[in-house]
Amino acid sequence: MAKGDWIPVRGAQGAHSRQAHADLPEGAYEREMSKEGFFGPAAFLYHRRPPTGWTQFDGPLRPRAFDLARLNAAEPSPWAAGVVLHNAAVEVRFWKLAEAMPALARNADGDQLLFVHQGEGELFCDFGRIAWRAGDYLYLPRGTMWRLAPAAPTAILMIQATNTHYKLPDRGLMGPHAQFDPAMLDTPVMDEAFRAHQDQAGEHRVEVKKRGQVSTVTYPYNPLDAVGWHGDLAPVRLNVADIRPVVSHRYHLPPSVHSTFVSDRFVVCTFAPRPFETDPGALKIPFFHNNDDYDEVLFYHAGDFFSRDHIEAGMMTFHPSGFTHGPHPKALKNMLSQPKPATDEYAVMIDTRDPLDVGEAAAAVENPAYVDSWKGA
Repeated sequence: MAKGDWIPVRGAQGAHSRQAHADLPEGAYEREMSKEGFFGPAAFLYHRRPPTGWTQFDGPLRPRAFDLARLNAAEPSPWAAGVVLHNAAVEVRFWKLAEAMPALARNADGDQLLFVHQGEGELFCDFGRIAWRAGDYLYLPRGTMWRLAPAAPTAILMIQATNTHYKLPDRGLMGPHAQFDPAMLDTPVMDEAFRAHQDQAGEHRVEVKKRGQVSTVTYPYNPLDAVGWHGDLAPVRLNVADIRPVVSHRYHLPPSVHSTFVSDRFVVCTFAPRPFETDPGALKIPFFHNNDDYDEVLFYHAGDFFSRDHIEAGMMTFHPSGFTHGPHPKALKNMLSQPKPATDEYAVMIDTRDPLDVGEAAAAVENPAYVDSWKGA
């Protein structure tokens, strides 16, 4: 749906605010009903009670939560990691790695994004070597040969852009240096450590994933033997600490403003510490909303997740499109006044235009009581 392709409606009834997410009618709770995520037309409804105050919720639309930290098996290959969520445009896996990968990996199904939840180490690839640590995004263009050598037990959220690629979001009026300067994107270097890795003798295997199946190519030498490269395509590294969130002291901005990477049918957003809104009438928590066109996924990386209760680092929540949701009761108490000046959470959000299916890995660590976490709101 392109801008302006919807039916032009402008109306209002009853007690309402003129400004979304601010100056609500006394005692009311706002719910946004919107199209195209947060980019299309929207209606704002004002309820006497929180719209998540159900006593029972049955059926496949229920929200789901997975404790991915409980997936304890460390796998030497990324293609052995269990699938958490997937559809035709995206595949999400959670991978634990305890030692250097014995084989190289290559994804022929699409661009790969690795988000390092825990650990540190080095990435060796066609383009050289790059060090990584917790909080890093590692972008690997489709077809890149790569290997991780962790220096500590590692956990990684893997997000594949199936049969397509990643790009940076259009920052519009903010300009190209908002959120992070492209100069913050680090590329690999061909240094002494990389050349020492190239000189490893013996056979080297490359595990290539194509259409979900793995082929193994064996070389009598290390195929990471490039002596140089140039161009405008390469792996990059970006740490969440380098992201400078867009904020407004008078208006609670929608999650879409935190987009970090975009693909054809989904976006990857990063929630990083930011000041709370200070305008007396502005909402200071996420607003209740129906995201009727996108599935919403949140992976909780670190910090105090102020809008959620009983959520710990390493957990993931999944809200199917059409599910009305919003803050948990503990956050709702601070709707107009926050006890702290700023958030201190890091989280990765994946919004998909097409419905997601739950993989076996996620189903094995699901918290079936998550749907009840809004009770009393």
